[in-house]
Amino acid sequence: MNRRLTAIIEREDEGYVALCPEVDIASQGGTVAEARGNLAEALTLFFETAGVEEVGRRLHGEVYVTYVEVAVG
Repeated sequence: MNRRLTAIIEREDEGYVALCPEVDIASQGGTVAEARGNLAEALTLFFETAGVEEVGRRLHGEVYVTYVEVAVG
């Protein structure tokens, strides 16, 4: 069974950090594609090795990605 999860990728110094907020797992890479691939690998390993209780405890059913506008300076 496949599950579609969110990947938030952000530039950090000379590379990229990828975060999956549904299970709070992150990875990194030198490019966006590498960070995304490394995150997919980390998620696969998590779901292969975590017990049902841990998955249930960490998996957030609803995650919303949106924008907020605030005054700066």
